[in-house]
Amino acid sequence: MTLAASPIRHPDLSSRPIMTKRAWWLVVLNVLIPGSVQALAGNRRLGRFGLGCTLLLWALVVTAVVLWFFARTFLLTVVANPIALWVFALLAIGYAVLWLVLTFDTLRLVRFVRTSPGQRPWIGALATVVMIALSGSAFYGAYIATTASGFLSSVFRAGPSEPPVDGRYNILLLGGDSGADRDGMRPDSMTVVSIDADTGQAILIGLPRELEDIPFPDGSPLQEVYPEGYGSIDGCEVDVCLLNSIYTEVDLKSPEMYPDALDNGSEPGIEGMRDAASGVTGLTIQYYALIDMQGFEQLIDALGGVDIDVDTRLPIGGDENNEGVDGWIEAGPQHLDGYHALWFGRARYGVAGGDYMRMQRQRILQEAVLTQFNPANVLTKFEAVAKAGEDTVKTDIPQSMLGYFVDLAGKTRELPIGHVELTPENGVDQEYPDWELVHSMVAEAVAPPPEDDDAE
Repeated sequence: MTLAASPIRHPDLSSRPIMTKRAWWLVVLNVLIPGSVQALAGNRRLGRFGLGCTLLLWALVVTAVVLWFFARTFLLTVVANPIALWVFALLAIGYAVLWLVLTFDTLRLVRFVRTSPGQRPWIGALATVVMIALSGSAFYGAYIATTASGFLSSVFRAGPSEPPVDGRYNILLLGGDSGADRDGMRPDSMTVVSIDADTGQAILIGLPRELEDIPFPDGSPLQEVYPEGYGSIDGCEVDVCLLNSIYTEVDLKSPEMYPDALDNGSEPGIEGMRDAASGVTGLTIQYYALIDMQGFEQLIDALGGVDIDVDTRLPIGGDENNEGVDGWIEAGPQHLDGYHALWFGRARYGVAGGDYMRMQRQRILQEAVLTQFNPANVLTKFEAVAKAGEDTVKTDIPQSMLGYFVDLAGKTRELPIGHVELTPENGVDQEYPDWELVHSMVAEAVAPPPEDDDAE
């Protein structure tokens, strides 16, 4: 009775068919319900521990799925927390070790010598492949989690979050371009991204680097020095008084204007640019992100390149007469690596069309990065992305806001992106800007008037 009632724990050892069938059941049960094999045929204490861990894992997975659909921001906030990532890594390592122990114990309980010789390789292969897949994935997940924790801690700061203003978050994007031929760094590209805090609808506002007479908001240290606009009365402290010179002046000449910048995860020059961007657009700038252009090249390479439809054949390097050109980016659909993507956004001489055409290409490149790089392809190349990101990005976005912004970015990718270009073609004179016009252009873009339902 006992033997017949318990074929798993007390099988007929003399019957190869029964032992072979039992072996397949044990291996499959170890895959589907880790711990069940030990509970049925081995050490019951180990089995209960394995089953408890399995049920806990299922509960965590179900909870994560429910949160993904009903509280995605909360889930992403937890996942983006460095402490939570370390907890996940420790759990993943624990499960990886447990799966190894349970699988080896399952193979012991199978009793290969009692099974059919022709079935032994297949039984062993299935158990081994699944063990490597599950344990290997868990170990890799732990590695990704610890790498992500280090990346987030190095790039994002700990601190309080800022509320949206008029229902929007406004982020200043700076493309830094420093070199041996210039003192300090001058932003090579400047964009304010205004994002609806609920829908994710985004507006890109391009700021020409050669704008003059920059106004500053009331209370700004720069407004006290330049009440009529940057350099409009007695000049400024650097060679030219343009928008992209403000970073250099504050950083090298007057860092004392922003004494708390470093403590808040920023720099004096960046804070000067933040006030300038606020004065130009009329928006409150809650956060900034500074991207080193050379690091940007590494980041694009880490992500496998970017697809761009190039309108005009563009020179790599060279001068106004296209002399000294190192190569060309051909017109048409192109898959650009980091080096060529950098020059797609940087070229401005000759046929490249000057600063305003370059601004348009930079917007195209920014949109391509936003729409083409998603969590799936970032995760598959995470190590390279994280390494490039640590050397590329500086921001004051707090870690507590990462989940919210990741969720918001997912909504942004699903919507068309609006643009405001402050160029002569749109009525903005860079030497004598009409700031009332500029502010009205921005205000109309970020908060368009409601449609009249009764309009014909």
